[in-house]
Amino acid sequence: MKRTTLLAYAAAALAIAGCATTQNSSSSTTPQEQHRPQFHFTPPAQWMNDPNGMVYYDGEYHLFYQHNPDSTVWGPMHWGHAVSTDMVHWEHLPIALYPDSLGTIFSGSAVVDANNTSGLGTRDTPPMVAIYTYHNADGERAGRNDFQTQGLAYSLDKGRTWKKYERNPILKNPGIKDFRDPKVSWNEKANQWIMTLAVLDHIEFYGSDNLKDWTKLSEFGKNAGGHGGVWECPDLFPLTINGQQKWVLLVSINPGGPNGGSATQYFIGNFDGRTFTSDNPPQTTLWIDYGTDNYAGVTWANVPASDGRRLFLGWMSNWLYANEVPTSTWRSAMTAPRELSLIQTEAGIRLANVPVKEMQKLRTGTTPLKAQEVNGPLDLSGQYNLSMPLLELDLDLDVARAQEAVLRFSNSKGEHLDVGYSVADKQLYIDRTQSGMVSFKDNFPGVYKAPLTVQDGKLRLHLLLDVASVEVFANGGQSVMTSIFFPNEYYNKVELISKGITGLQESKAYPLQSTRK
Repeated sequence: MKRTTLLAYAAAALAIAGCATTQNSSSSTTPQEQHRPQFHFTPPAQWMNDPNGMVYYDGEYHLFYQHNPDSTVWGPMHWGHAVSTDMVHWEHLPIALYPDSLGTIFSGSAVVDANNTSGLGTRDTPPMVAIYTYHNADGERAGRNDFQTQGLAYSLDKGRTWKKYERNPILKNPGIKDFRDPKVSWNEKANQWIMTLAVLDHIEFYGSDNLKDWTKLSEFGKNAGGHGGVWECPDLFPLTINGQQKWVLLVSINPGGPNGGSATQYFIGNFDGRTFTSDNPPQTTLWIDYGTDNYAGVTWANVPASDGRRLFLGWMSNWLYANEVPTSTWRSAMTAPRELSLIQTEAGIRLANVPVKEMQKLRTGTTPLKAQEVNGPLDLSGQYNLSMPLLELDLDLDVARAQEAVLRFSNSKGEHLDVGYSVADKQLYIDRTQSGMVSFKDNFPGVYKAPLTVQDGKLRLHLLLDVASVEVFANGGQSVMTSIFFPNEYYNKVELISKGITGLQESKAYPLQSTRK
């Protein structure tokens, strides 16, 4: 969700209208699409932000998303739509939800109403139900504070066509400007549907027996976590660690992220069917990703129990510069899909995330990297003839005798992106100050940092490199960073640069294939 007004959108749209042309997604090799990701989800054309309505049904992962079909900048929101059988290869479908008299279609979620509690389908044909925020721009311009309400739509044909509920809105606004992004799930203990809603600077929980009539249950967060900006795009779900069930609450915040702008914080605690309580001290802020480019991420609903994973996807951008990034026919991508889990650390229980195993389908081979000591630069791409720029690296490093270890991705123009670890500072970092096109927004170039303590010098770095993004998963997803970048030509070289002695243990590199046609 974005707080930008439609007036601001209109000004931005006029400024860029000359290059906002529709183009088929198959044109990934054309010059104007040189930064089109090759294995991350992007819209066929025009603007995209938050993932919405993520639900699994009958063999398909549904991804809806915030979409402006008429421009490459944020504007009147629709729900774009795509499906996948593996979260890696996607089929684009027609727009699912269009604005109507109640407003544009902001973020929300979707569920499969298997028991037809809503009465909108049958037991044999259960409805897929989407619950989303209506944003009434006329009300916003008039200065009202009740211009966001919650609406419902349903589908009886596996999400291909949708019908709006005739009695929308299903949840009216009590007079709060930011009242949005419903994430709905079935709660067995409460024996009802639970709506997790972002309300200004906190979360409100609502309950319903039928997805249409909602009662407020409780609030959380006014004095917990980060409050540098408005709270958005929440998600609530259980995970188990050492046989103990805990509840995780995701809350995106803009601004207020650890490296500026947008980011997603999380809380670990308990939910009794009505009230969420956090195990973390009130002023503790935990982040699912310390990079600048993972926002508004939520998890898929209805993943079969036989699978058992909690599957996550985020928007790979930042509101600091999302409308200005140097792409012309489309804007924005999603992160790689990730599996979430709880891990035990010295600081307590934390949320880890790693790429889903389905991403391994992109590997075209395996290149073993031999164990050796590195003191200075080691040209990995030259020594092992690594295929670039689509690359996965899984590196085991020993930094006990090092001051710093850096992976540098570069091209013949001298542009480079650094992913490094400072032993003294106990920090993972990404430096994109010289990564290519950086002058389009003053706050784009920078060195971005994440805390990471390694035990006995053992550092494992798992990286996914696309043509315009890198995702870094350190020590099993204990610390994660995502960053976009825009080189003038593809990176074709990767070096491991060590200050002091870094032990490269036996590791692996995987050339990756594009999913684009």
